[in-house]
Amino acid sequence: MKEFFKMAFATVVGLMIFAFALFFLSASVVGALMSASEAEVSVKPNSVFHLKLGGVLTERAEENSLHFLMGTLNDSQKTIGLDEILKGIRTASENANIEGIYLDCDPSFSASPAALLEIRNALMQFKKTGKFVVSYSDTYSQGNYMVASVADSVLLNPYGHLMITGLSMRTVFVKDLLDKLGIKMQVVKVGTYKSAVEPYINTSMSDANRLQLNALSNSIWTNYRFVIAPSRQVMPAVFDEFADNGTFLQDASEAVALHLVDSLVYRNEMETILEHLTASDEVELINLKQMMHVKTVEKYSKNKVAVLYANGEIDGNDESGMDSEKITKELLKLADDDNVKCVVLRVNSRGGSAYGSEQMWHATTVLKAKKPLIVSMGGYAASGGYYMSCAADVIVAQPNTITGSIGIFGLFPNVQGLTQKLGVNFDGVKTNKLSDFGDFSRPLTATENALLQQYINEGYETFVKRCADGRKMSIDSIKAIGEGRVWSGIEAERLGLVDAIGGLDTAIAIAIEKAELTDYMIKEYPAKKDILAELMEEFSSIKVNMLKETLGNDYTYYHYAEQVKNSCGMQARLPFLLELN
Repeated sequence: MKEFFKMAFATVVGLMIFAFALFFLSASVVGALMSASEAEVSVKPNSVFHLKLGGVLTERAEENSLHFLMGTLNDSQKTIGLDEILKGIRTASENANIEGIYLDCDPSFSASPAALLEIRNALMQFKKTGKFVVSYSDTYSQGNYMVASVADSVLLNPYGHLMITGLSMRTVFVKDLLDKLGIKMQVVKVGTYKSAVEPYINTSMSDANRLQLNALSNSIWTNYRFVIAPSRQVMPAVFDEFADNGTFLQDASEAVALHLVDSLVYRNEMETILEHLTASDEVELINLKQMMHVKTVEKYSKNKVAVLYANGEIDGNDESGMDSEKITKELLKLADDDNVKCVVLRVNSRGGSAYGSEQMWHATTVLKAKKPLIVSMGGYAASGGYYMSCAADVIVAQPNTITGSIGIFGLFPNVQGLTQKLGVNFDGVKTNKLSDFGDFSRPLTATENALLQQYINEGYETFVKRCADGRKMSIDSIKAIGEGRVWSGIEAERLGLVDAIGGLDTAIAIAIEKAELTDYMIKEYPAKKDILAELMEEFSSIKVNMLKETLGNDYTYYHYAEQVKNSCGMQARLPFLLELN
């Protein structure tokens, strides 16, 4: 026993020494990282902004410090912030030593159609300065080609491909699997088109869901063709022919013949091309991270235009979700801040908790009563994402934003079949008729089902009223375009769910005009975490980081399944993901 205590003591002491060493090592590394992150980057003459589009696009850049330290992320798993890309393009346009932009398009780039359009429009503005934009890819995905097509020269590897295939949307149905396991998903919902529950109760799409997804995909594909066609000086029908004939798998010279690509070159030839474009044999490439530390002229003003980012699943169960309590507090603080003259709420969410959506909606009404509130919709502002947006003075969306989905559902598993297969039995006592309400070991009773349906109906009526009041439309008008149906931004504008088509810059311009500002500064909220805070947070989420590393881009689908499985209470959620890959 004496030896055991000696060994235990030695182990504890050893662990303490290791922990102290790890702390001091982390502190020194973090200190070095923070110093490096604050270093100003000097731009030499004949420089080019090397903008690599790869990995997963997010609304705001968040450095994964843990993976940075361990060096475990590959290009396809890295995240890249839309906010940093837009800022980088603006900085490049203002810096006299930057001659142009070199778009380096990786086929792994994963982004929503609306976010791609935001980048494309920023590049269009950049070109007005007279500086060049050149793009290169070993293989263009459908998404990064939407951005690259704006370039003065679109270059492709001779052995590469232009993967324009058209748009498809697929849903994985797991009802048969659940049946084999003995699990039955019990559904209460409002909305003919509210299809988030279909994978658990059907083996194929309902007619209503197929109708809405056909309309949505056609709207987004039409926008894709009509946006790109003028830049390439071709007819929109060329893209349909390219996709239908399988030209994406033919020799790359076919893309050149159709004027979709300008030239075929190898990657190592890009250095010579950039030297020719800058008329210099000493071209300095500035990457995105470096561009964030290029000095810019930023005016100070006590008058602030607040841009509040609300991104992710509402009350999701990991770090990528949107914390409705946090966003609510931010909205109320901005409402009480006299230096904040107007607010742009940037929403990028497919929905989630109806309770959380209601709390944020209420906070927007408090803010709106004091100062202008403009919503800028990102890739998604649907279901709960629309709920929290509907009270704004003005709603701005991209033509290919996915929005609407005004509907609510509840999903309650019954695992009785599974427990019977396993030989597990349940028994108990209760004091009241509904004391065991929510017991998953048995099916819902008729009374419980009726109560739940009433609860969901009341939630839907509240949702509809919020939309009707915010949009100054009748309840019947909202219900006619509600029922859980999703719409593209362009269709939503036609229906009155959206006021204007444009990106974040458009929303900011409208907010400034509403607040009648001439002297102002733009400030983003919530404040980004510093590197030390990120590192400590990431140590506590190693499981999520490991899953992301293992699953890569497929983590998005795993995460969505987890969100639905772990959802509690009424949900206002979109049933699918859409990316132009």
